[in-house]
Amino acid sequence: MHITRFRAAVGAAVTVAATAALLPTSAAFAAGKPDSRTADSATVEAFGRIADAVLKDRTSVLLDTRSTADRKVTKLDGNVRLSSGLSRAEDTGLSSLKTRKAWLAALGEAYTAAETKTSVDKTTVKGNRATVRVTETTELTYKKIRGDEPSTTGFTAHHELSFSLGKGGNWELTGIRPQDDGPGAINEPRTAVAATGSIDLNGSPASTRYPGSRNAKPKNLTPAQGGLDYKAMAAYAEKYWRNYNPAYRSFNVAGGDCTNFISQSLKAGGWKDVPGSDTSDYHKWWYNKSNQSDSWVGANEWAWHTLSTKRATNLPNIYQMDVGDILQMDFDGDGSKDHSMIVTYRSRMGVPYVTYHSTNTYRKSVASIIASYPGAVYYAYRT
Repeated sequence: MHITRFRAAVGAAVTVAATAALLPTSAAFAAGKPDSRTADSATVEAFGRIADAVLKDRTSVLLDTRSTADRKVTKLDGNVRLSSGLSRAEDTGLSSLKTRKAWLAALGEAYTAAETKTSVDKTTVKGNRATVRVTETTELTYKKIRGDEPSTTGFTAHHELSFSLGKGGNWELTGIRPQDDGPGAINEPRTAVAATGSIDLNGSPASTRYPGSRNAKPKNLTPAQGGLDYKAMAAYAEKYWRNYNPAYRSFNVAGGDCTNFISQSLKAGGWKDVPGSDTSDYHKWWYNKSNQSDSWVGANEWAWHTLSTKRATNLPNIYQMDVGDILQMDFDGDGSKDHSMIVTYRSRMGVPYVTYHSTNTYRKSVASIIASYPGAVYYAYRT
C-alpha cells in the first residue's frame, strides 16, 4: 500500500467496548500476580476460544440463512461468558454487518456457508493485563445468484485482543482491534466514512454503478508476442495471496504490501522494469535486491507512473475491469490513494473479483468492497 512515509490507510473500525467477556483464571495465576511473560496452556486456549467465538459470530451474520443461529460466544463451555455490556457492543457491530449483508444482496451477492479457524500467535502478560495476537483464516462460499460466481472467497486477518484481570480473578476481554492495513475483512464491523473535501484526481474516479458497459480487453497476447499475459498476472496473485513469494521483500511493517504485490503480479505478466537511480522518480518502475522505486511500492506513485507512461488508462466504471486490471481506493476522499488490488477473475455477468495483500484476500468481489465502503472513491485501471 503506502511505504513508511506515505499516509497509512484509514477506516473507522468498530471496537469492542471495555466491558467483559469473562475467562476463568488458570492455576498459573491463582497464587498471586500473573506471570509477566507467559500464560499457561489452559489460559491461552481460553483466550483463543473467546476470539474464535466472536469472529465466528460476526461471520455468521453475513450468511444467507433462513434463521439466525445462536451466537457461538454464548455457548462456550465452562465459566466463559459475555457481560451485558460486551453483548451490547458486539450487537452494535453485528447490526452493522446485517446492514452490509443487505447491501450485498442489493448488489447481487450472498454467502451460503463459512469456515473460520483462529490460532493464537502470541500471548503477552504484564501484571494484570494480557495482550493476545490471533490469526483468523476464513473461507466463504458464494451463493450462485448470477450463476458464474467463483466457488469461494477467503482471507487471513490478524487481530489483537486486550484482556484485564478482574477483581473476581477472571480474565475480562476489553478490546479487539484489527492489525492489517487496507480494506478490512468482510466480517469486520466498520462505520461508513463519507467522502469529503476536494479531490486532486491524479486520474479519473470510476463509477460503482452496476452493470458497466462491456469494455473487453484485447486478445491475451504473451510477452513474446508483444503483449501482456493477464492470465499469468492472475495466476501469480492467486498463488501468492497468502503464502508470500520469498523472492521479494514484504512491506507489511512499512506501510502495507498491497502495491508491492500488484507490482509483482504485473511483472509476472510481462511488465518490464523501467530502471533508474532516483527512487522518487515516478517515471521509473523497478525492483532489485537492495532497493526499489517508490512507484513499485507506493499506491499514489504507482498511479502517477502508470498514467504518465501510459502503461495503463483509467476505466469509467469498476465493473468494466477484467483479469489483470488494477483497482485502487481512496478511503476518505482526500485525493490520496490508500490501497491497490488486482482483478484475478471476472464472471460472465460482469462482476470483477480482486485478490490482494493487507488484508491477504482471495477473489473478493468488488460488490462486497462497495458494500463495505460506500463513501470511498475508486480508481479502475486497464493494464
